[in-house]
Amino acid sequence: MRTLTIKTHKETLQSLLLDIGSLGFIYMVPTISHLFSLPIYLIEPMRLMLIFALVHTSKANAFIIALSLPAFSYFISGHPVLPKMILISLELLLNVLLFYGLVKKFKFLFPSIFLSILLSKAIYYLIKFELINLAILDTELFSTSIYLQLIMTLIFSLYLYAFYDRSKIS
Repeated sequence: MRTLTIKTHKETLQSLLLDIGSLGFIYMVPTISHLFSLPIYLIEPMRLMLIFALVHTSKANAFIIALSLPAFSYFISGHPVLPKMILISLELLLNVLLFYGLVKKFKFLFPSIFLSILLSKAIYYLIKFELINLAILDTELFSTSIYLQLIMTLIFSLYLYAFYDRSKIS
């Protein structure tokens, strides 16, 4: 019984530290980008934090990160604009849902995370295209090159494949 309590406290502490670190990182992205002239947004910082949550915390915490990071960024900095914030939240939430659905069905980590990212991005761009056509968003469809997005998808997938606790696959 004591082992279960210690494990639960450790998992809660890990989730809490990752959540605070994620919020801090997202809060600091604009400052770091301007200070060092590095376009950190190109590495998809919200998805990076989501991948860390998937690997190092619980399923529930991954959902919390997916929903809270875009909202936090919006409320702290006003960026992204409200429709895009909702769209990013939807994309990250879909990423988590697809990952857990695919890994449960197929039991293979790498294709599950890789496909979940690609499919969530595809849906994101379909909806974004419609929002641009409806003049709800005033932006270009692809603000980050597809090539860079594929590289980041590969890096995120490799990280999850290397460090994900396989005992979580049921």
